[in-house]
Amino acid sequence: MSDRKPYPSDLSDARWALIEPTLTAWRNARLEHRPTGQPAKVDLRDVFNAILYLNRTGIPWKYLPHDFPGHGTVYFYYAAWRDEGIFAQLNYDLTALARVKEGRKRGIIADTIGLILAVTVTAAGLSENTLGIRLLDQAKTTYPTITKSWVDTDFKKAVVEHGAKLGVDVEVVDKNPGTRGFHVLKRRWVVERSIGWIMMHRRLARDYETLAASSEAMIHLASIDNLAKRITDEATPTWRGTY
Repeated sequence: MSDRKPYPSDLSDARWALIEPTLTAWRNARLEHRPTGQPAKVDLRDVFNAILYLNRTGIPWKYLPHDFPGHGTVYFYYAAWRDEGIFAQLNYDLTALARVKEGRKRGIIADTIGLILAVTVTAAGLSENTLGIRLLDQAKTTYPTITKSWVDTDFKKAVVEHGAKLGVDVEVVDKNPGTRGFHVLKRRWVVERSIGWIMMHRRLARDYETLAASSEAMIHLASIDNLAKRITDEATPTWRGTY
């Protein structure tokens, strides 16, 4: 890593140690196809820190500080890692490590301790059922032992029936008709908490991305950052006192 002054979003040595093997393996695989076999000069940790900086602050690519690698270089790596599934793989691997540390079983898409197990971004015109079916397919493929899922009332019969085909019992959590105003609903609060965690990364405050794949990658990035902090027992910073 360069000798620049660190930013609050930078990876600690402990968190970088979790992520570095995957990125190094990716680079080595690419070097096998380079004519010279010489490694690229850019530091992968600097690149990843630049992406985390953008994810955390919500700035456009061209506004990356000049002490990071050039924004074109950073975007090149970001797009490659997005398209080749590196972010999704890191999220999957770190979720497994975090679950071992917490000692919980896999259960739902946003699991019982709030870790993100499946992510999908769809067009606004698609139905909640289509979204739910995609999430169930993704979660069941990645985590085949899932057998139970709780969903809100926006998801209808089609999601329940599709879950049954996959071997997942999908339970719709209804509001208590006798209770007025806000009240905590069974299991649904876990998903809201997970959304709150990733929304600390301001790039996710709105969907700034052109591609759905980029939106998914940004969610994976926020989750990767949070998971690495959880595994290394490092506190997740808030926006208080950062201005």
